Amino acid sequence: MNTPTAIVAAVAAALAFAACGNDDSPTTTPTASNSTAAPAATPDTTPESTEATPESITTVQATDGVDVTEGAAGQAGETRTFVAEVWADNWFALYVDGELVGQDSVPITTERSFNAETISFEASDPFTVAIEAKDFIETDSGLEYIGQPNQQIGDGGIIVQITDTSTGEVVAASDGDWVALAIHQAPLNPECVRSGSPDTECEGAIVDAPIGWTEAGFDDSAWSAATVWSESAVSPKDGYDEIDWDAAAQLIWGADLEIDNTVLLRTTVTA
Repeated sequence: MNTPTAIVAAVAAALAFAACGNDDSPTTTPTASNSTAAPAATPDTTPESTEATPESITTVQATDGVDVTEGAAGQAGETRTFVAEVWADNWFALYVDGELVGQDSVPITTERSFNAETISFEASDPFTVAIEAKDFIETDSGLEYIGQPNQQIGDGGIIVQITDTSTGEVVAASDGDWVALAIHQAPLNPECVRSGSPDTECEGAIVDAPIGWTEAGFDDSAWSAATVWSESAVSPKDGYDEIDWDAAAQLIWGADLEIDNTVLLRTTVTA
């Protein structure tokens, strides 16, 4: 038989069991406690992450913006328009950085083709100017008026000036700083000038133009300096006086005004 004390203890235990709900409560209660602790840590870390991200993005964007702007402004020269004025005895072709931008409008086959040309082109500083200049000859003998009383050795010459249209400044002019290569020379024996068979008796030196000679990166270090010739030596006419030549512009050619029939010329322009 139970004593009053035992009965009281049993009732207390039953009430405690009912209050806990079930046997899983001891297991889930600690979990609930851990789950509550995790959100508490979030407010401590989230502000740091949110604050750091915008700073990082802003720094990269600002740096990129400055670099791109300064890089574009610092590049050598923007594209501008230039005008080349050229007088040649007798014919020329003008290249800029490897591209043909203009040539003499009068064919080389035309005798006494003395004329001036004005050619507009666009380029970025610096740029390379290359010119193929030819004196008129009838055959590879290097002579003209063959079979006529005035059969002779001809002579050449060219003068060039290039103007920046945005400033009106002459940025390049033909002079002794240009380099030259003669690729057609004849006659090497000038006494053949009176020959009745100049094509067989006149000697010459003829080579092909070097590959890539009009390109900016071509190595012309082995070429000779262009020779400056006086007006009295070249006797420029028919178009020469139509151009207001800058004082720096000079008549140039290869080393021999008569024997050099085709001359390649180059210079680099820093406007």
